[in-house]
Amino acid sequence: MKKLVYLISPNKIDHNFFASLDKVLSFKNVEFFQLRLKNLSQKKLLNFSKRIKKITTKHKVKFIINDNFILASKIKVDGCHMGQLDGSFKIARKKLKGKILGITCHNSKILANNAVENKADYVAFGSFFNSGLKPNAKKANFNIIKWANKNIKIPIVVIGGINNLNYKKLMKAGANYIAISSFIWDNPKLKPELAIRLFK
Repeated sequence: MKKLVYLISPNKIDHNFFASLDKVLSFKNVEFFQLRLKNLSQKKLLNFSKRIKKITTKHKVKFIINDNFILASKIKVDGCHMGQLDGSFKIARKKLKGKILGITCHNSKILANNAVENKADYVAFGSFFNSGLKPNAKKANFNIIKWANKNIKIPIVVIGGINNLNYKKLMKAGANYIAISSFIWDNPKLKPELAIRLFK
């Protein structure tokens, strides 16, 4: 099966999460898992990261830390994802030797070209639809995906309110990976291990 999902963690992680993640990744359609937790101590992040790394390694999924490239460079993860306000991409690239660097580019060709110059391994565009995770996120349109496909040579991740009814439009436009969080972890109708099966 093609791995097309870039899975982002829920906002809060409880003791049930790890078993749930194991079940979700066993469906084999996830390429990346990003740990995105705000306002958590380094000690807790480290503890969670060690447990997650065992699960992602088992399923051959790349483990990405959000925002914190210094932490990502020190511990055994596969890389770091950075927003536009998360520090210097140049310094991050140096620190993350041999690791993945992904950069948020919203709906901007300038930011995407800048990401390529800073040797990013992928660019992320969005938000394409209304997002529960980031209700005030900047909006992106499909033209940016088509432009990126023609003009930049690194994978394209799309984000923002993606669900089982709208993801195919993004893939058709040229996206390589779809980033999902709420639809998997906060789905009122489906458990995470069932929600993930809708993306093939």
